[in-house]
Amino acid sequence: MPVTLPLPPALDRRRQGAPEWIDWLDRLPALRDQVLAEWQLGVDGEQIPGSAALVVPVRDAEGQPAVLKLAFDGAPELEHEALALQHWHGDGTVRLLRADPRRRALLLERLGQDDLTDLWDLEACEIVAGFYRRLHRPAMPQLRTLTSFVDGWLDDLAALGRELPVPPRLVEQALHLGRALVGDPASTGVVIHGDLHYANVLAAEREPWLVIDPQPMAGDPHWEPAPLLTDRWEEMVGDLRAGIRRRFHTVVDVAELDEARARDWTVVRMVVDASWAALDARRAGRGLNGDERDRITRCVAVAKAVQD
Repeated sequence: MPVTLPLPPALDRRRQGAPEWIDWLDRLPALRDQVLAEWQLGVDGEQIPGSAALVVPVRDAEGQPAVLKLAFDGAPELEHEALALQHWHGDGTVRLLRADPRRRALLLERLGQDDLTDLWDLEACEIVAGFYRRLHRPAMPQLRTLTSFVDGWLDDLAALGRELPVPPRLVEQALHLGRALVGDPASTGVVIHGDLHYANVLAAEREPWLVIDPQPMAGDPHWEPAPLLTDRWEEMVGDLRAGIRRRFHTVVDVAELDEARARDWTVVRMVVDASWAALDARRAGRGLNGDERDRITRCVAVAKAVQD
């Protein structure tokens, strides 16, 4: 009997975004049911909505637990997730059991539900930074480069002009630093995760924690720390600047990164991230909403704090 599960509401709400999201969500139920049937998988729990994927707990034909992940096919940064997981071969990461990259379908080892959110934030930063050396291997030739992405993002940032509510000095700094980093050969060469934060590390049996959900690129390890500085924002009560800087220096020290280079990439990444919020509003034909303004405020606070 065919599976007729509805999509989780949290994922289906992405229909409010760009047309490519509507197209993918329209195709997603049939794609899910097709892959479940082809790979002889039985649904084994509630579907999990990701920010850009649907995750379905399953059991294979032998009854072994796994998860089926179907990723949004309109995001080029998700194109080589299977390639990176195959490259890492479970060393610090979730194991890839089967893949159909054309359909962005992955069968993955099932991990626990707990992530790093409930740990002390500096302890969580130490755990994440401890994975960097294991993940940052020589890049495969198929990967897109970090610099090719950043180059386009900087063009978009420059085109926004005064439409972006970020101090002009900070925008100019990000553009200057970003162009210099794009032109630096050291900005490519190793596999980077691209989105390694507290929720992308899950409890496991093989190891206490394993990494999930890479957005792999051939890039620079110093691109990695920024997501840890904006997550769990509400915990940095009191002196916000000091809280951001404690996280930043914890990651830099544990991963033995170059502090100046990590700072420069963080400034670039935060201002680019702020520009995405403004671009989302522009594409939707409206002004910034509350969530987008909050996102920009956080990005500006981090960009300032790491260089004060």
